[in-house]
Amino acid sequence: MSAEQRTPRPSAKESSTKAFEGLRVLDFSTTIAGPHCARMLADMGAEVIKVEATEGETMRTRPPVRNGFSTVFGQLNVGKKSLVLDLKSPHGRDAVCRLITDVDVVVENFRPGVMQRLQLDYATLRQLNPKLIYCSISGYGQTGPSSELPAYAPVIHAASGYDVAHLSYQPGRHRPDYCGIYLADVVTGAYAYGAVASALYQRRSTGEGQHIDVSMLESMLGLTLNEMQWSQFPVTAPSRPLFGPMETADGYVMVAVASEKTFRNFVLAAGHPEWITDPRFEKYADRRDNWEDFMTGIETWSRTLSTPQCLAELNKFGVPCSAYRSVAEAMADPQTAHRQALAEVSDDGGSFKVLNLPFRMSGADTTTGPRVATLGEHTAELLKQAGYSDDEIKTFSGVTSSDA
Repeated sequence: MSAEQRTPRPSAKESSTKAFEGLRVLDFSTTIAGPHCARMLADMGAEVIKVEATEGETMRTRPPVRNGFSTVFGQLNVGKKSLVLDLKSPHGRDAVCRLITDVDVVVENFRPGVMQRLQLDYATLRQLNPKLIYCSISGYGQTGPSSELPAYAPVIHAASGYDVAHLSYQPGRHRPDYCGIYLADVVTGAYAYGAVASALYQRRSTGEGQHIDVSMLESMLGLTLNEMQWSQFPVTAPSRPLFGPMETADGYVMVAVASEKTFRNFVLAAGHPEWITDPRFEKYADRRDNWEDFMTGIETWSRTLSTPQCLAELNKFGVPCSAYRSVAEAMADPQTAHRQALAEVSDDGGSFKVLNLPFRMSGADTTTGPRVATLGEHTAELLKQAGYSDDEIKTFSGVTSSDA
């Protein structure tokens, strides 16, 4: 039975309604990209069943760990149920095949070929459930000469050209940056979520599921919009990168001059209205060529002000700007509090904060679930729903007698 049949369409007035309420998802994914996609589905109301091996998903050990429970894992998997299965065993595969008949979406991010070897690939499972939407996330896509290469976000950052493109904006530097923030995982997970939502909409008219093939490489290429065009039609680089730190008396601020109105307001804030008609800066193309001279003059002004004073002047003239803040400072921002951007959730190690979805809907609740499941917490319950007897459930690894 599909989600469309299980749940009536929510009314726009029912703000507590979850948009994907009644949707059932099997999440076989690990690490970040797949779990991020599946958590977005869970936040939107889907019943997401995370399938884990007996030892648990690798992120369960990532710091910070309190009393054996990782908040990084919790952030990616809050609101999901935990089902322990050995997918290499007949027991595990049989359980998936029983469950799949009442599942709307599968999310997996194994290397291409793994799910086929487990006999849990789309071609196999769609025979049991033709309405199944099966989302595969991989480094390079499911086919092609690179498809079977192992890949994690840092590798994809390098392979996609992102790291070299980023380095080109750092004057005087030649060694690529270390990777600590996994953009490829997050953006790919978001693309996968959008693809799943699109397939669900299409299924309403076709009645059929489909296979979704999401490439991390192509997701990262999508972030280099200008660079993709410059690679085809070379342009002269500005004398100084257009967007970067502007020095103050005690630090730096970021200023984004992205329109003619912003440029005029910027020079007025700096006390140089004559630069509006200066032939070096008046037109965008000339301004770009002389950006080093322009910013040298601007910083003669900004270095006389503290960072708060500089920001106050820029804001007075409506110039987009910000101090460079830590993540902790951004989390403590009154705007973050006003938007209720953070949710307090819990696991068996205590409570911690995670980010809600970055969008709000007038007719649906987009907040995250309150709790992170312990490993295998829902195994007995889900197997019983799939038709297993108590005695059969006891034969599964990771299920205690008290569970069954």
